[in-house]
Amino acid sequence: MTHTPLTFHVFVLLLLVYLGAGYSTLSEESLRALPGPGEDFNIKTGKLLSPILRPRVPGTPGSIFVQNHFIDFFKTTLPTWKIELQNSTSKTPATGDKDIPFVNLIISRDPPWSSPGFSSRLTLVAHYDSLSVPEGFVGAIDSAAPCAILMHVARSIDAALTAKWESMQADGLDSEFEDHQGIQIFFLDGEEAFETWTDTDSVYGARSLAAEMESTAFAAQSTFHNAISTISLFVLLDLLGAKNPKVQSHFKTTHWAYKKMASLERRLRSLSLFESSDKAASSKEASSKKAASKKASSKQRSPKKASKRDDAVFLTEFDKTGDRWLGGMIGDDHLPFMERGVDVLHIIHLPFPPVWHTIEDDGAHLDLPTVVDWSRLITAFAAEWMELEGFMNTTQPSSKHGRDLDSDKPGHMTDRTEL
Repeated sequence: MTHTPLTFHVFVLLLLVYLGAGYSTLSEESLRALPGPGEDFNIKTGKLLSPILRPRVPGTPGSIFVQNHFIDFFKTTLPTWKIELQNSTSKTPATGDKDIPFVNLIISRDPPWSSPGFSSRLTLVAHYDSLSVPEGFVGAIDSAAPCAILMHVARSIDAALTAKWESMQADGLDSEFEDHQGIQIFFLDGEEAFETWTDTDSVYGARSLAAEMESTAFAAQSTFHNAISTISLFVLLDLLGAKNPKVQSHFKTTHWAYKKMASLERRLRSLSLFESSDKAASSKEASSKKAASKKASSKQRSPKKASKRDDAVFLTEFDKTGDRWLGGMIGDDHLPFMERGVDVLHIIHLPFPPVWHTIEDDGAHLDLPTVVDWSRLITAFAAEWMELEGFMNTTQPSSKHGRDLDSDKPGHMTDRTEL
């Protein structure tokens, strides 16, 4: 008989605690501490959103400008995130024999001890290209706002990821896991059709990336056999930013994840943390009344009512039952990944907003309180998926004012890393 050191038993106990944690629900304190984007979503001067609000047709200067915007943001603000570019070219019905370049950006962060093929990744996705017609089309909901939301999400959870992984390393839990959990963001190019949506005139970037990830094999001893199998959940944001969105649950296999997000939405609303809700508006009105009453002690006046907003939930099918699932019936960037067995959570406004594919889909037609609410909800979902409870910064309350970036003038791309 041999003696087993006490330290070994402690290690096993800690390991079981981490392995048993699963999907970690955020506390009320953590939800209240979720940072808002502040002025970074301002359509004229916001350092996340405004640079994207321009025509971004693949291969044009506008597209390159936005690529630079993403790269500069992560290089200067989140330098621990890895930036990769995946390039392809394709002919289109509108350009004849001319090859059009498509550039996908893959921004990822894995545990510092993890090697390729050993980390699964929560994958958050939006396309950044815009329609070629009508001329001057901006595509604010489609999909400048979703891109800005994902930038905000990365910034909001970055410090918590560092804190969690440093804690795991300090506890000696940084080498024995079967599945290390990382996170990645796809900014996809070429989602829009150049003429009419078909299997070959659409999702150019997504088709190229999915095929390349499928063919990128890892070493035999790796946890995952190829790059595409590392995607634990493909969360696609599209057509977000219009007022009163309605988002259905499209896949039975990921309805549980939809319910997690829907539950978070209800909790955020109950805490008056949704700016687009009546409850939040009422809370702001009450604060204004209290301040006004101090100045109007001699004369009673009836305050104006706040403008009424529809307080219906965004995610409408929490209690969905039966077998009516739209699945792959909506053409979007998830299709090439879904066809390869990837689990998809499709967050898309349905029916499409009235400004869809019209010149009115611009910054002026965004409902900014709704965009802010989406950013808070997706941040909360990512934080729960990454099991960041206990690591979110709860020392300061959530603020409407996000921290500024170093620069609002993207430079030139310098480092191009291929998958």
